[in-house]
Amino acid sequence: MRDEPLNLVISGSGGQGNVLAAQWVGEALIRAGRRITVGDTYGLSQRGGSVMSHIRVSKERRYGPLIPEGRAHVILGLEPVETLRVLIAYGNRSVVTLTNTRPVYPQGVIAGENEYPSEERLLSALNELSERTYWVPATEIARGLGDPIMANVVMIGALWGSGVLPAEPSTISAVLEDRLPASKLEANRRAFDTGFQWAVDSKG
Repeated sequence: MRDEPLNLVISGSGGQGNVLAAQWVGEALIRAGRRITVGDTYGLSQRGGSVMSHIRVSKERRYGPLIPEGRAHVILGLEPVETLRVLIAYGNRSVVTLTNTRPVYPQGVIAGENEYPSEERLLSALNELSERTYWVPATEIARGLGDPIMANVVMIGALWGSGVLPAEPSTISAVLEDRLPASKLEANRRAFDTGFQWAVDSKG
Protein backbone atom coordinates (compact mmCIF):
# COMPACT_ATOMS: atom_id res chain seq x y z
CA MET A 1 0.00 0.00 0.00
CA ARG A 2 1.20 3.50 -0.72
CA ASP A 3 -0.06 4.84 2.62
CA GLU A 4 -0.88 3.47 6.05
CA PRO A 5 -3.75 3.26 6.56
CA LEU A 6 -5.38 3.20 3.14
CA ASN A 7 -8.55 5.28 3.48
CA LEU A 8 -11.53 4.37 1.29
CA VAL A 9 -14.93 6.10 1.30
CA ILE A 10 -17.95 4.46 -0.33
CA SER A 11 -20.86 6.86 -0.84
CA GLY A 12 -24.30 6.80 -2.35
CA SER A 13 -28.00 7.34 -1.81
CA GLY A 14 -30.29 5.14 0.23
CA GLY A 15 -31.32 1.96 -1.55
CA GLN A 16 -28.27 1.74 -3.83
CA GLY A 17 -26.52 -1.01 -1.86
CA ASN A 18 -23.83 1.22 -0.36
CA VAL A 19 -23.59 -0.54 3.01
CA LEU A 20 -23.65 -4.00 1.43
CA ALA A 21 -20.84 -2.98 -0.93
CA ALA A 22 -18.78 -1.77 2.04
CA GLN A 23 -19.35 -5.04 3.89
CA TRP A 24 -18.23 -7.12 0.91
CA VAL A 25 -15.18 -4.95 0.22
CA GLY A 26 -14.22 -5.08 3.90
CA GLU A 27 -14.60 -8.83 4.09
CA ALA A 28 -12.50 -9.30 0.94
CA LEU A 29 -9.72 -7.17 2.43
CA ILE A 30 -9.80 -9.22 5.63
CA ARG A 31 -9.43 -12.37 3.52
CA ALA A 32 -6.40 -10.70 1.93
CA GLY A 33 -4.79 -10.52 5.37
CA ARG A 34 -5.47 -6.85 6.10
CA ARG A 35 -6.83 -5.28 9.24
CA ILE A 36 -9.80 -3.01 8.64
CA THR A 37 -12.23 -0.77 10.45
CA VAL A 38 -15.56 0.30 8.96
CA GLY A 39 -17.70 3.25 9.99
CA ASP A 40 -21.11 4.04 8.46
CA THR A 41 -23.04 7.30 8.47
CA TYR A 42 -26.67 7.62 7.36
CA GLY A 43 -28.90 10.46 6.27
CA LEU A 44 -32.53 9.77 5.44
CA SER A 45 -31.32 6.63 3.72
CA GLN A 46 -34.71 5.02 3.19
CA ARG A 47 -35.86 8.16 1.37
CA GLY A 48 -32.87 8.38 -0.93
CA GLY A 49 -30.73 10.35 1.50
CA SER A 50 -26.97 10.21 1.82
CA VAL A 51 -25.19 7.05 2.95
CA MET A 52 -21.45 6.90 3.49
CA SER A 53 -19.09 4.14 4.64
CA HIS A 54 -15.51 4.70 5.76
CA ILE A 55 -13.10 1.77 5.34
CA ARG A 56 -9.59 2.05 6.78
CA VAL A 57 -7.13 -0.62 5.68
CA SER A 58 -3.88 -1.46 7.45
CA LYS A 59 -1.23 -4.17 7.44
CA GLU A 60 -0.89 -4.52 11.19
CA ARG A 61 -3.13 -2.27 13.31
CA ARG A 62 -6.68 -1.03 13.56
CA TYR A 63 -7.42 2.66 13.18
CA GLY A 64 -10.43 4.69 14.30
CA PRO A 65 -13.45 4.13 12.05
CA LEU A 66 -13.82 7.67 10.70
CA ILE A 67 -11.46 9.09 8.09
CA PRO A 68 -10.29 12.65 8.80
CA GLU A 69 -11.45 15.25 6.29
CA GLY A 70 -9.07 15.62 3.37
CA ARG A 71 -7.43 12.25 4.02
CA ALA A 72 -9.21 9.80 1.70
CA HIS A 73 -7.08 7.92 -0.82
CA VAL A 74 -9.99 6.38 -2.74
CA ILE A 75 -13.61 7.48 -3.12
CA LEU A 76 -16.13 5.07 -4.64
CA GLY A 77 -19.48 6.70 -5.39
CA LEU A 78 -22.73 5.12 -6.46
CA GLU A 79 -24.28 8.49 -7.36
CA PRO A 80 -22.34 11.36 -8.99
CA VAL A 81 -23.47 14.34 -6.89
CA GLU A 82 -22.95 12.32 -3.70
CA THR A 83 -19.50 11.41 -4.99
CA LEU A 84 -18.64 15.07 -5.54
CA ARG A 85 -19.97 16.05 -2.11
CA VAL A 86 -17.76 13.44 -0.43
CA LEU A 87 -14.80 14.34 -2.63
CA ILE A 88 -14.99 17.99 -1.58
CA ALA A 89 -14.92 17.00 2.10
CA TYR A 90 -12.53 14.04 2.09
CA GLY A 91 -10.50 14.30 -1.10
CA ASN A 92 -7.10 15.73 -1.91
CA ARG A 93 -4.87 16.09 -4.95
CA SER A 94 -3.79 12.43 -4.88
CA VAL A 95 -7.22 10.82 -4.45
CA VAL A 96 -8.57 8.27 -6.94
CA THR A 97 -12.30 8.74 -7.57
CA LEU A 98 -14.70 6.24 -9.11
CA THR A 99 -18.36 7.08 -9.61
CA ASN A 100 -21.42 5.59 -11.20
CA THR A 101 -22.69 8.01 -13.85
CA ARG A 102 -26.39 7.43 -13.15
CA PRO A 103 -28.00 10.24 -11.10
CA VAL A 104 -30.52 9.78 -8.32
CA TYR A 105 -32.58 12.96 -8.31
CA PRO A 106 -33.50 14.41 -4.90
CA GLN A 107 -37.02 15.61 -4.20
CA GLY A 108 -36.08 19.24 -4.78
CA VAL A 109 -34.95 18.44 -8.32
CA ILE A 110 -37.99 16.28 -9.03
CA ALA A 111 -40.26 19.10 -7.82
CA GLY A 112 -38.46 21.61 -10.02
CA GLU A 113 -37.15 23.65 -7.09
CA ASN A 114 -33.47 22.83 -7.67
CA GLU A 115 -31.28 22.12 -10.66
CA TYR A 116 -29.21 18.96 -10.98
CA PRO A 117 -25.71 19.67 -12.39
CA SER A 118 -25.00 18.62 -15.95
CA GLU A 119 -22.80 15.61 -16.65
CA GLU A 120 -20.15 17.93 -18.08
CA ARG A 121 -20.02 20.07 -14.92
CA LEU A 122 -19.88 17.04 -12.65
CA LEU A 123 -17.13 15.30 -14.58
CA SER A 124 -15.11 18.51 -14.85
CA ALA A 125 -15.31 19.04 -11.08
CA LEU A 126 -14.37 15.43 -10.33
CA ASN A 127 -11.39 15.61 -12.66
CA GLU A 128 -10.23 18.89 -11.17
CA LEU A 129 -10.34 17.55 -7.61
CA SER A 130 -8.89 14.07 -8.25
CA GLU A 131 -5.62 12.61 -9.40
CA ARG A 132 -7.55 10.05 -11.43
CA THR A 133 -11.28 9.73 -12.16
CA TYR A 134 -13.28 6.73 -13.37
CA TRP A 135 -16.68 7.78 -14.79
CA VAL A 136 -18.34 4.37 -14.78
CA PRO A 137 -21.68 3.69 -16.54
CA ALA A 138 -22.39 1.05 -13.89
CA THR A 139 -26.19 1.15 -14.00
CA GLU A 140 -26.21 0.83 -17.78
CA ILE A 141 -23.71 -2.04 -17.61
CA ALA A 142 -25.80 -3.79 -14.97
CA ARG A 143 -28.99 -3.29 -16.96
CA GLY A 144 -27.30 -4.83 -19.97
CA LEU A 145 -26.42 -7.82 -17.81
CA GLY A 146 -30.04 -8.26 -16.78
CA ASP A 147 -30.61 -6.24 -13.60
CA PRO A 148 -29.71 -2.60 -12.77
CA ILE A 149 -29.63 -3.48 -9.07
CA MET A 150 -26.18 -5.00 -9.69
CA ALA A 151 -24.68 -1.55 -10.34
CA ASN A 152 -22.97 -1.66 -6.95
CA VAL A 153 -21.26 -4.94 -7.90
CA VAL A 154 -20.14 -3.40 -11.20
CA MET A 155 -18.63 -0.56 -9.16
CA ILE A 156 -16.87 -3.03 -6.86
CA GLY A 157 -15.41 -4.64 -9.97
CA ALA A 158 -14.21 -1.25 -11.20
CA LEU A 159 -12.65 -0.61 -7.80
CA TRP A 160 -10.60 -3.80 -8.09
CA GLY A 161 -9.82 -3.12 -11.75
CA SER A 162 -8.41 0.31 -10.89
CA GLY A 163 -5.61 -1.42 -8.98
CA VAL A 164 -5.89 0.72 -5.84
CA LEU A 165 -6.64 -2.07 -3.36
CA PRO A 166 -4.10 -4.46 -1.78
CA ALA A 167 -6.14 -7.57 -2.60
CA GLU A 168 -6.49 -9.95 -5.51
CA PRO A 169 -9.84 -10.29 -7.33
CA SER A 170 -10.10 -13.85 -5.98
CA THR A 171 -10.80 -12.45 -2.51
CA ILE A 172 -13.99 -10.67 -3.55
CA SER A 173 -14.99 -13.65 -5.72
CA ALA A 174 -14.86 -15.81 -2.60
CA VAL A 175 -17.05 -13.29 -0.74
CA LEU A 176 -19.66 -13.33 -3.49
CA GLU A 177 -19.67 -17.11 -3.45
CA ASP A 178 -20.24 -17.20 0.30
CA ARG A 179 -22.78 -14.37 0.53
CA LEU A 180 -25.00 -14.89 -2.50
CA PRO A 181 -27.51 -17.64 -3.21
CA ALA A 182 -26.59 -19.91 -6.08
CA SER A 183 -29.39 -18.42 -8.22
CA LYS A 184 -27.74 -14.97 -8.14
CA LEU A 185 -24.07 -15.87 -8.03
CA GLU A 186 -23.27 -16.16 -11.73
CA ALA A 187 -24.98 -12.88 -12.65
CA ASN A 188 -23.12 -11.02 -9.93
CA ARG A 189 -19.83 -12.58 -10.98
CA ARG A 190 -20.45 -11.28 -14.50
CA ALA A 191 -21.23 -7.84 -13.08
CA PHE A 192 -17.97 -7.82 -11.11
CA ASP A 193 -15.92 -9.10 -14.06
CA THR A 194 -17.43 -6.53 -16.43
CA GLY A 195 -16.75 -3.65 -14.04
CA PHE A 196 -13.23 -4.94 -13.46
CA GLN A 197 -12.45 -5.10 -17.17
CA TRP A 198 -14.04 -1.69 -17.79
CA ALA A 199 -11.61 -0.11 -15.29
CA VAL A 200 -8.61 -2.02 -16.67
CA ASP A 201 -9.42 -0.83 -20.17
CA SER A 202 -9.94 2.75 -18.93
CA LYS A 203 -6.44 2.86 -17.47
CA GLY A 204 -5.07 2.45 -20.98
